[in-house]
Parts: sequence; structure tokens; C-alpha cells
Amino acid sequence: MTKRGKIQCVIAAALALTGAVLMTVRPWGMRFSGFLLVGLGAVLVLALLLDRWAETSRAGRLCRRVFYTALTLVLVPLIIIESYVINVGRSDLSALPADAVVVLGAGVNGTQPSLSLYTRLTVALDYLEENPDIPVVLTGGRGYGEEITEAQCMYDWLAARGVDPERLILEEQAGNTAENFAFSRKLLEERGINPAEDNVAVVTNDFHIARSRLIAARQGYGYAFGVPAELPWLHLEVNYYLREAFAMVKTWIFD
Repeated sequence: MTKRGKIQCVIAAALALTGAVLMTVRPWGMRFSGFLLVGLGAVLVLALLLDRWAETSRAGRLCRRVFYTALTLVLVPLIIIESYVINVGRSDLSALPADAVVVLGAGVNGTQPSLSLYTRLTVALDYLEENPDIPVVLTGGRGYGEEITEAQCMYDWLAARGVDPERLILEEQAGNTAENFAFSRKLLEERGINPAEDNVAVVTNDFHIARSRLIAARQGYGYAFGVPAELPWLHLEVNYYLREAFAMVKTWIFD
């Protein structure tokens, strides 16, 4: 094996080992990055094997060409999508006027908000204090390990910090982002808000805004703009921004 090949093997092994650790230690919140690193390690090994095969076989050279072409066709669109997700997530439009607010739910640990949900709630609290006269839909059902619905958790947290409970509309059935918007739309219409024409501020994490806007448009929201909440640690931001590029592809194709 050439020196380059040995270096490639060492890098692949390091990536796979790091990825396995990230996948195993769940509290770090880096499982997706772990899967990604293991995948990158596998790609490096496969590239090395194809390079060695191509040295002695015409079929190997053909397979190597197909492999690198396919890899380019996957990576280039993902890089473009990732750039779009980052750009939208970093665009804070919270200064725009809104007719209503939708706060998207996230995980609840028993009865307490998860880190992701906590960051959304802190941003929502600031936004509601700056916009005191508009209705708010808190949307999210009850998932695994949650003793109460995400909507109820958000209601309790905001009400305890002085938000008028009369403003808070609970939507407790949604199990995903598409349902968040679909079910919230009906509740907004009952309050005289027309999501197809009125401005709706959507509070969610910054990495989630691009996909949320796409899903909102598909659910008939004419103009839903994001109010971004950042996670407190850079490694989590990187992990979830990377994941969102793949989630955007899933949403375009299946949702």
C-alpha cells in the first residue's frame, strides 16, 4: 500500500472511531454527526479500494469514474442546500410586523422543556413582550418520554413568566412540523387570522427555519417568517445544521 493509501486508512479509521463515540454518547446530542463521520470513513475506504482496483482493471477504472461522478452529484446539491439553510437560519426577521405567532414544539423531558424547546421559549417570551397584542399558538403533541404535551409545557413556562394565558392557544395533537402548521391554521382561523394573507411569525430554532418556511407554504401560509432561536453550544449548532440539509431533501421529496 502506498503512503497516501496508509494515510487514507488512518483518517478513515479516525473518522469511524470518532463517529462511533458520538453515536454512542447520546447526551452530547451529536448522533447525526456520528453517522456522518462513519459514512465519510466508509467513503474513504471505498475510494481507496476503487483506486487500487482501477490500477489493474478497466472495469475498476469505469467503476471508479461512476463512483466519483455519483459522489459529486450528491455533494454539490447538498452543499447548495446547506448554504441556503444557513443563510435563512441566520436571517432574523423578527422586526417585521406579525398578525399572529406560532411557536413550534420540541422535546419535553418529563414536564420540563428540553434544551431546544427552552431556547425557543426564551426567544418567544421576548418576542411576545415586544408584540403584546397578537395571538399565539403553541403547537406540539405528546411524544415518547413526555409526561405532558409540548404545547402544555410551553403554556406552563410562558404563563409562569407573565404572559397572559388568554393569548395562548394550545394545539396538542401535532406530531410533526407539517401537522404543527396544519392544525395551527385551523385555530388561527377561529381567531380571525387568515394565514394565507396575514403575516405569521414562526418561533423555532435557527437551523429549522428554512424547512419550516417550506412546510408552512405547503400548508397554505402566505407569509410565514422565522424568529430564530440559537442553541447555546457551537457543536450542537453544527450538528443540527448538517442534519437539516438532509431533512430538507426528505421534505422536498416525501412531505
